[in-house]
Amino acid sequence: MTQIRALVFDVFGTVVDWRNGIAREAAPFLKKWGRTDIDPIAFSDAWRGRYQPSMEEIRSGRRPYCRLDVLHRENLSYVLQYFGIEEAAISEQELVSLNKAWHRLDAWPDVVAALDRLKPHYILGPLSNGNISLMVNLARHAKLPWEVVLGAEITHAYKPSPQAYLRAVEALDLPHAEVCLVAAHNSDLRAARSCGLSTAFVPRPDEYGSHEKADLKADSEWDVIATDFTDLADQLLVGKSA
Repeated sequence: MTQIRALVFDVFGTVVDWRNGIAREAAPFLKKWGRTDIDPIAFSDAWRGRYQPSMEEIRSGRRPYCRLDVLHRENLSYVLQYFGIEEAAISEQELVSLNKAWHRLDAWPDVVAALDRLKPHYILGPLSNGNISLMVNLARHAKLPWEVVLGAEITHAYKPSPQAYLRAVEALDLPHAEVCLVAAHNSDLRAARSCGLSTAFVPRPDEYGSHEKADLKADSEWDVIATDFTDLADQLLVGKSA
């Protein structure tokens, strides 16, 4: 903990509440399209359900790298079809606006105050699968005090591919152990640790609502295990001046 100089964060699920945010953004569109029979939360879950399969096409080498905004837009088409919504009847402006919902997600309540406390002592930034414009817009919307934006568009690799972590650390020009990934997903932390990064676990039991199963607790002895971002800041700031 004493050697850590940079904190990089998984964003979707760890920093921001994508599930309720997408549901909130989707609800007025579903109403406009006459589909109040569709639960906005179910729509959100279905859209997010395409997240890993679409990135796996790139991780596997079957498809060249493209930005997450592009994948989200393709996944939106899939979800509309899944729910029996005729995409051709929707204006391009509406589709673009709904796809940008991923740029307008709220932070979990404990995040911003904790980041503000950590910022004087650590380099802060996302290490996310989101592209740069998405991360910048999200930071402005949710008031996230990032100093640098790292992640897939910088590395041209999607987590948990090793290059997603290694190239991000290279960009910071720091020893690997001095960069700590903060995440609510044990698999993300395992991949980061295998690349030599320090690790911090913060659970988000509400990320998937009652469907949450995999990451209710830390499944390894990560360098820091916190109950929330407030506790994370408390542990990391021990011995540091205010």
